[in-house]
Amino acid sequence: MASNPYEVEHNIKESNNKPHTRRPDMSSFTSLLHQISPDSGTTGGSTTHTHHAGPTPVDAAGLFRLLQDQYATLATTAPSDDNRSFLEGLIRSLESDIDSPPEHIRGVTQEYLDQLERVPKKQLKVDDSCPICAEQYLDDPYPLVVELPCAGAHRFDLECVGHWLSGKGTCPLCRQDLTAKKQVDIPADDVEDNEDPDGLYG
Repeated sequence: MASNPYEVEHNIKESNNKPHTRRPDMSSFTSLLHQISPDSGTTGGSTTHTHHAGPTPVDAAGLFRLLQDQYATLATTAPSDDNRSFLEGLIRSLESDIDSPPEHIRGVTQEYLDQLERVPKKQLKVDDSCPICAEQYLDDPYPLVVELPCAGAHRFDLECVGHWLSGKGTCPLCRQDLTAKKQVDIPADDVEDNEDPDGLYG
């Protein structure tokens, strides 16, 4: 059984606890994302990529197809109608990206994922579960749960939500854009006044 990121980070050996069988396997997605998206592997340094002008339509469609396939696999064994319906909604959302691939991948960077707020284990309730894999957080002895900076402060297993965020950049539940940065709008008149304070170019 593969160790989860928490176990790797803290050098924890494999335990005999029940494995998380519904966690999606996103190794192919991650590999392709790093090839086609310049910022996907950035954690403060540079990253190597082959598509300087952005992904080709085929690459982008392939990326979202890999994500869609994993959700489709999860949906076939969904433990509840709510989980199945949620996964089917994600699958439908990805269909538009497959049919009309974007010119660039709008997802967040690895640095963004690393800085997401971790939810302490003591704040998790027994019945709390990840909306994507539907497994209860506390079934994992070392849960790695993150709270997204969306209006709903939605929580997910980082392993489950990280790939959606890397590709789409939105909260899977409320679809709030998490890539938008707050900016202070400066009126155009003020910009023009500051650029030519003496009116020499008017």
